[in-house]
Amino acid sequence: MELLLNPNIAYLILVFGFLFAIMALVTPGTGVLEGIAIIIILISGYIISKLNFNWYALVVLILGVIPFLAALRKTQRRLFLLLSLLSMIIGSTFLFVDSSWRPIVHPVLTIFVNILIIGFFWWVVRKGLEALKIKPQNRLAEIVGSIGETRTEVFHEGSIYANGEMWSATSVKHIPARKKVKVLSRSGFIVEVEEILDN
Repeated sequence: MELLLNPNIAYLILVFGFLFAIMALVTPGTGVLEGIAIIIILISGYIISKLNFNWYALVVLILGVIPFLAALRKTQRRLFLLLSLLSMIIGSTFLFVDSSWRPIVHPVLTIFVNILIIGFFWWVVRKGLEALKIKPQNRLAEIVGSIGETRTEVFHEGSIYANGEMWSATSVKHIPARKKVKVLSRSGFIVEVEEILDN
């Protein structure tokens, strides 16, 4: 336990706890990341309670969650992400200070970790936020009425390409491959089509 109370180790644990929490927010799913983040943040809370720390830096660090949550929902995601990133860097760097308000975490470690944080935010978090706003590609309701092309012969079964995707297809009449078709209806992932005849 004495090792955890080293400011350098405490700093690393705290930063990685926040990074896991951010990853859990950006990529929700199995609950594994959420669980790891909670455990690390609880350990961080214990460490902070045992060490002499800067309350102002802790407040700055916690307030950095607000622009991050805004980045999940707002349109100006990069601005909110930048504010959250600055809050995390400033808050974590000045969390453990001496009586003269100088950080007691080793400067080389601080610089290295801050570079990792910037890279993490720029590549992982930014891409995760961009992925959140992408519409699902499989728009089932929009397929009916669309125009596509048969990729195989279609009669009782076959396949067509429509709306940027391959679909299993059926038709009342035989339709050769490479013909334009209109989607009449959909049942699950199978569409019924009819050939568009050139006039």
